[in-house]
Amino acid sequence: MKKKVFALVLCLALVTALVIGLVACNPEEERVVNLQPIAKDDIKIGLICLHDEQSTYDKNFIDAMKEAVNELGLREDQLVIKTGIPENEKCYNTAVELVEQGCNIIFADSFGHEDHIMRAAEEYTSVRFFHATGTKAHTAQLGNYFNAFASIYEGRYLAGVAAGMKLVELYGDKEDGKVSDENAKIGYVGAYPYAEVKSGYTSFFLGVRSIVPNATMEVKFTSSWYDEAAENATAKSLIERGCKLISQHADSMGAPNACKEKGIPNVTYNVSTENDCEGSYVIGSRINWAPYYKYIVEATIKNETIPYDWTGTLQSGSVELLELGKAAAQGTAEKLAEVKAALQNGTLNVFDTNNFTVDGKHITSFLADVDDAGDYVPETEVVENGILKESAFRSAPYFTLDIDGITLLK
Repeated sequence: MKKKVFALVLCLALVTALVIGLVACNPEEERVVNLQPIAKDDIKIGLICLHDEQSTYDKNFIDAMKEAVNELGLREDQLVIKTGIPENEKCYNTAVELVEQGCNIIFADSFGHEDHIMRAAEEYTSVRFFHATGTKAHTAQLGNYFNAFASIYEGRYLAGVAAGMKLVELYGDKEDGKVSDENAKIGYVGAYPYAEVKSGYTSFFLGVRSIVPNATMEVKFTSSWYDEAAENATAKSLIERGCKLISQHADSMGAPNACKEKGIPNVTYNVSTENDCEGSYVIGSRINWAPYYKYIVEATIKNETIPYDWTGTLQSGSVELLELGKAAAQGTAEKLAEVKAALQNGTLNVFDTNNFTVDGKHITSFLADVDDAGDYVPETEVVENGILKESAFRSAPYFTLDIDGITLLK
């Protein structure tokens, strides 16, 4: 009898050890996400920013968050903002610090923050983590990690329309309004040759071309999101090359100040420079993050399901034009209202493949690296019915084409 009992105990011990071993071999089975509703008074938000408010990019996130907190009726102590957080281990450490301070919603604003925020999300399963411009939430499906962006290419296109009208005002023929090839040359200060930047400058260029069909554009990269000296010097070099108008996807006042100094029209991103650069500022565009901030807080309070990947639009108020500058051409406001309505009702599409060529040909297909497995291998067809559908299969841009009419400078 004792032998049978001993054998039974031994058997149970072996089974228990086997189960523990199996769980240890598959740590994902140990990770349980159990998000709960959080009362409004208990909400605490942590915002992680790459730079501070001197960066127009980060200022846009910070201003929108403060606006959302105010409109939601949250207290000031329910928001903690961390600035100057680089895209490295410090981002993860900052996220952990925010969790320890009681934050239950954490949002990071820069592309390179993603892996570090995901690491924190994997560990702190009762906290909701959000990341702007990221690409991995829809495939990782961690349960508490989410990506968001907006169809800002529509805002860039509209800004391009305003830029085209300015070129016509300055250089258009008195009889037919045509602009000479020499005067139809514009410049663009880009940070990096990433999809987000390519999508932005291409949509801006297509907006210009909708008004000035023979427009050409030179793009030069600074290899930095925020480098005021480099952005200023790059804008000036483009002006010296004969560019008659400058826009940018860079985060300082470098390019706007260069345009002001040289008397060249400028189209901005994220903030209006009308007060500082009156006479050269034409218009700008930005992503308004306040609607998304409010949405995720309200969803957290109600414990509603939040999509892993969210794209804001003109309709949601997430894509905005900044104020029209005094330097804008007469009739610009009316034209922008017309074009915006067409974008909203679907009769106009920014990346209609009839409106651009690559190596002299209209494209009929384009595979994009939507799932971002780290191998940079495109796997998703994103052209449907003659439209390249940017930010439809994933919120973060995946447009990487180099279209005719745009020259990338070294």
